[in-house]
Amino acid sequence: MNRGAAFYRNVVRLALPILLQNLCTTLLGLIDTFMVGALGEAPLAAVLVANIPVFVIQLVIFGLQSGSSVLISQFWGKGDTESINRVIGLGCYVAGAISLAFASVMFFLPEQLMGLLTDNQELVPLAAQYARIVGFSYIFNSLTGVYVGAHRSMENPKLGMIIFGVSMLTNAFLNWVFIFGNLGAPALGVVGAAVATLSARVLEFVIMLSYALTNRRFRLKPAVLFRPGRALLAKFLHYSGPVVLNETLWGLGTSLYKVIMGHMEGSTEILAARALAGNIEDLCTVAIFAIGNTTAIIVGREIGAGRREHVYEVGATLDTLAFLCGLIIGIPLILGAWFVFPWLVYPFFHLSETAGSITTMMLTFIGVFLALRAFDSVNTVGVLRGGGDVRAATIIDTTPLWFVSLPLAALFGLVFQWGIFWVYVGIMAEQFVKFGIGLYRLRSREWINDVTQFSRTEGPRCKKYPASACGRGAGVFFSVSRLTAPAPCGCRRAGTIYRNR
Repeated sequence: MNRGAAFYRNVVRLALPILLQNLCTTLLGLIDTFMVGALGEAPLAAVLVANIPVFVIQLVIFGLQSGSSVLISQFWGKGDTESINRVIGLGCYVAGAISLAFASVMFFLPEQLMGLLTDNQELVPLAAQYARIVGFSYIFNSLTGVYVGAHRSMENPKLGMIIFGVSMLTNAFLNWVFIFGNLGAPALGVVGAAVATLSARVLEFVIMLSYALTNRRFRLKPAVLFRPGRALLAKFLHYSGPVVLNETLWGLGTSLYKVIMGHMEGSTEILAARALAGNIEDLCTVAIFAIGNTTAIIVGREIGAGRREHVYEVGATLDTLAFLCGLIIGIPLILGAWFVFPWLVYPFFHLSETAGSITTMMLTFIGVFLALRAFDSVNTVGVLRGGGDVRAATIIDTTPLWFVSLPLAALFGLVFQWGIFWVYVGIMAEQFVKFGIGLYRLRSREWINDVTQFSRTEGPRCKKYPASACGRGAGVFFSVSRLTAPAPCGCRRAGTIYRNR
């Protein structure tokens, strides 16, 4: 697995902008937490509850991005920009519809939705106020995310870094204005945080749209962007569908952890602690997720360019790099949780002594298991998805969560009422199971697939050559953007029907 300096320079070139983009997004959440936390534990816990459905929306959109990247990175390796336009168009249709549905529920039924997520009546009205506004922000964010994700798969990760960097700064400034009532604005508290987020997401969309209309490196083609075609729709659903299902199930599962916490004794302190610990965890994992996204790009590109013989070594190398990264970050996190954060961080968020001790416990668990989580994440999101093995990735990513960790967390926290420590024991059990299954799948090499290939199943036969000479009959492969282009023999096959290989 000694890849050489050029390989690692390429990894850094791709990963660094993605890391900075993820850092911007994470810092945005941390700034929100800091500013809302200044209002007290109850507003902080309320925003965490309100963000549970938002978290699911974000993961669904991430699933669309990841599923699309399976296709886009391989089409990019082939130089097929027309098919990339089709994938972006499909992604926008699906992402827009899903985010609109979520936003509508959060706007029209906020109290009912928040009441399902916590039985703490102090938190429900505050969470509902926030949810009613913030839900619509993710309609704009989802469309921006699809386009930025496409450029990331085309080895242009700087775009996301710039757009989300501007968004972070805008959101922080508007938080200061609307939460606390500065520059003549009313002090809106939790509602102000939602208004700031909505405004920042609209700005993201405007910047993205301006770039999309003027960019020359990759030109949008409205004729195929808005009419992606049935052939690609089938392939998009085949590869993106499992990823979206994966992220939806994972998002719902991890959100249920917070629901469990919201129904435990002392839920206000537990949820406030989880809000802070979750943001610190996100900050510690930006490098890991950057490696995962970079892995998907590189693996997809290598397969699309026909260099399958290098793919396993690339995947194993980057999985190992992720594991080491988790170790390097996890140890300082544990030390910080015990010797630094209680005196330098927790006071800024106005945590009680109980909430502070819970936060320390949560961060300790996170640090101890960070190396395993890093391997699991990069192996699933980067290697298996990048290789087109989306169904196996879905099984590996969701089965341990739903059939091991969630039952244990619910059993320990709600049935036995053993407290938040044992809930986290149940949560972390997921990583052991996922590691074993994921390592086995990696070594099998069965995850290496060229997902851009289409096979001819019916249609006119070549008149110039017999089937054996004209692309091997039903085994001939064509890109979806070449449905009416000349076949390798030179004849045109307009009207030929293609399906997944």
